[in-house]
Amino acid sequence: MREHIVAVREDSRAAFHNNAAYCVGTGRMGLALHQEYQDQLRAVQALCGFRHIRGHGLFCGDMSVCQPYKDAEGVEREAYCFTYLDRVMDSYRAAGLRPFLELGFMPDQLASGDQTIFYWRGNVTPPRDEAKWTNLVRATLLHLKERYGEDEVSAWPCEVWNEPNLPGFWQNADKAAYLRLYEITAAAVKSALPKMPVGGPAICGGEGSQDWIRDFLSFCEEKALPVDFVSRHAYMGLTPERRGRYLYHGMRTVDDLLAEMRESRDIIDSFPRYRGLPMHITEFNTSYNPFCPIHDTALNAATVANLLARLGDVAASYSYWTFGDVFEEMGVPSTPFHGGFGLMANGLIPKPTLWTFHFFNNLSGECVHRDDNLVLMRRGDGEWEGVAWNLCGQGRDDALEIALRLPGKGPLALLTRTVDDDHGNPLAHWLRMGQPASLNAEQLAFLRQSAQPLCASRGVEEQDGALVARLTLARNAVTHFRIAPCEAHPDCGYDPGMYL
Repeated sequence: MREHIVAVREDSRAAFHNNAAYCVGTGRMGLALHQEYQDQLRAVQALCGFRHIRGHGLFCGDMSVCQPYKDAEGVEREAYCFTYLDRVMDSYRAAGLRPFLELGFMPDQLASGDQTIFYWRGNVTPPRDEAKWTNLVRATLLHLKERYGEDEVSAWPCEVWNEPNLPGFWQNADKAAYLRLYEITAAAVKSALPKMPVGGPAICGGEGSQDWIRDFLSFCEEKALPVDFVSRHAYMGLTPERRGRYLYHGMRTVDDLLAEMRESRDIIDSFPRYRGLPMHITEFNTSYNPFCPIHDTALNAATVANLLARLGDVAASYSYWTFGDVFEEMGVPSTPFHGGFGLMANGLIPKPTLWTFHFFNNLSGECVHRDDNLVLMRRGDGEWEGVAWNLCGQGRDDALEIALRLPGKGPLALLTRTVDDDHGNPLAHWLRMGQPASLNAEQLAFLRQSAQPLCASRGVEEQDGALVARLTLARNAVTHFRIAPCEAHPDCGYDPGMYL
């Protein structure tokens, strides 16, 4: 067993920018019309309390926003339908969420070509008529302004397109065409809502991706375009191996991913005009594929814990892709566990990574220590709180004991909640059940119960003039802990020890 001793003094302080709750991802917006989607969203929000939500498909066919028609003289008229948009936005607001709008994809009625992406065929070509595209953007934002108020909608960040550096998401990955799209779209956004933050280029990683950020900012500077934030994505998957519909790959290290994000941050800051401009990581995860089994595992939860402890050093926000498994990019999933991106599996079954976000999003107090296994907060009144993790990766199986040496006086109690390979891990039980594609009521109830963290408690030792709290973490464990005064105040005559 590895040992990790952390000594905390009264004056200990550590930098920790915890922005894990700022935003979470979703599949395309039209999926919000499904009941299971809404049930998952409410359940995730009850535990994690995200503040924004971002996804694709605002202008795709299933949202029915773009509705041109021909009048009696055969002249085509622009028209818009906001029925489904209102339903989706109302549901987000009811869940305590503001949209992080992504403007895309291209409505078929406005598209210059027929290239599409995903099972649901989002069109990824430029507009054939720039004026009709900008009219659509402006009309949509003005409708939202009228429905929800200018001050409210002006607080919603607005991102132009998604991953235009990849030819699957933007025809030919044509940089010049994207920069033109940004130019006209940003102007349309500001004409409707001058205070709405607008940004891009929403690039994913890969060769030349950093050049996209540099060229995007150079273009915006040269043209004096509005740009209120820079956005990009962050995934850890390496060269994949495909087996059937599933994808497997090794993972980059957390350090490697952070170095890439730091390079993007440095590029932004190399422009005097844009130094300090917010960088939003509008998608991040381990694998970039919705059929990669890592997403369902405790390994994923421990990896994400390490990321959440550090991404705030370089980014204003980082949005996990996605909150739930109602998701159809590569087709409709046929089993409850299939490696989907979500924090929650279909059937309202929490995955281990959901608890990582629950633990981080509810932290409070002042950070006094942070390292590769631990974030520790001082809450005041003799209380402490934190998250610890033991990221082992594939092929390793070593436990970790963390000894926290704390100032103060006892008695104190250590209360822990843990997910790992053996606890809060419904995937393991589903595999033992024989991987049923359709769960009966009994199986579903069992898996939901098995998805809860292991709760434990123990006393805090006094040793050599310090208080010592000990955490033992198995392979890929993520543990939330709270240390609080526990002076006993028993009721007269009450002694359950007689029966224990």
